[in-house]
Amino acid sequence: MRLLEDVRKKFIELVTAHELLKESIQVVDARPLKPEEAIGRPDRQDYPLLKGKEVMLQAQFRSGRGQAFTDMPGNYEGTIKEVLELPLKSNFARAVFVATLNAVMRHLNLIDRTVHCRDREPEECAGQLVTYIRERFGNPRIAFIGLQPAMVVKLAECFPLRVVDLDPENVGQQKGRAIVEDVSRTPEIIEWGDIIVATGTTAVNATLEPLLGKKPVVFYGVTIAGIAYLSGLERYCFCGH
Repeated sequence: MRLLEDVRKKFIELVTAHELLKESIQVVDARPLKPEEAIGRPDRQDYPLLKGKEVMLQAQFRSGRGQAFTDMPGNYEGTIKEVLELPLKSNFARAVFVATLNAVMRHLNLIDRTVHCRDREPEECAGQLVTYIRERFGNPRIAFIGLQPAMVVKLAECFPLRVVDLDPENVGQQKGRAIVEDVSRTPEIIEWGDIIVATGTTAVNATLEPLLGKKPVVFYGVTIAGIAYLSGLERYCFCGH
């Protein structure tokens, strides 16, 4: 939680500098998107969004849209000031905060790719990730945190890879050359890996900070956009909008 609190302080400084806190008419509206709204019609049907295990929360601020994955759907409407005062003690509150952060920073043109890719783009993104990892790290052993099936399949074809996921229904499933392991194996798998590739959703479910400071970490996806910018984390999101 320390990282999110640091991000909140930086976000407060940012919106204060742009005088957004003073404008009471600025309303942030966050709502869960239906699966087709969030990801379209991809070829694979095993994405968490399509299985109903997670939803995409979307915040709209002026010209900016920001999204965040969460397993706690809900609606929220309020000012930026009210969002900044939310206790970040639940996945829902953290998702509202992160989606709002992404929407405001997108409006300010500080970040991009804050809206999830669609249709065949997740497969393209997974293919490009292989190139990205090879150019950045050579031939590393990858500790993959959070199941993104297309990425796991593509990476496991080219690199030694182990993957963990919070959803017990995924544990034991074969994804290409990889078998999904239980989240309790995370410390062992991180120790085994040369690098960590992790979903940005870890910022919402409060599992991000234990990943830091051990190995190089690449966070993927739209959720982590604003946090990565403000905290200097490495982010990969090839096909985001």
